[in-house]
Amino acid sequence: MDTTVSAAETSDAAAAPAAGWQRICRVDDIPVLGARRVARARGMDVAVFRNDRDQVFAVLDRCPHKGGPLSQGIVFGTSVACPLHNWTIALDTGCAQAPDEGCAQAFRVRVDAGEVFLDRQELAGLALDATAPVAGPACRRSATD
Repeated sequence: MDTTVSAAETSDAAAAPAAGWQRICRVDDIPVLGARRVARARGMDVAVFRNDRDQVFAVLDRCPHKGGPLSQGIVFGTSVACPLHNWTIALDTGCAQAPDEGCAQAFRVRVDAGEVFLDRQELAGLALDATAPVAGPACRRSATD
């Protein structure tokens, strides 16, 4: 089952909390202890997670370690385990938990009347400030490597 939704394809609900928010989906559209990917016209996808307490979080769908798809990870509590190397990422901050280091960009989330909204300005960004993975094919290498 494809769990990808395009930020451009979602309509603004009349119940939108404010003009600066983009409707993404209903909370019930996100599997409990699972995720949906939000495809963006510019930049990397965003993973929207739902835990067993119906809390909703959104982070860049890219582990800071080797760029693994966090949307395919295992959700527990307020964290997700990356499917590649089991790094634990805090869903509220996007940061790896000790002893690992690095962060995936976290996005502001609003839930109103069972609808999930993400900050429109953050969605439009390119995630240029995202930390490069520390290893793997997506990491930045210096000229001396």
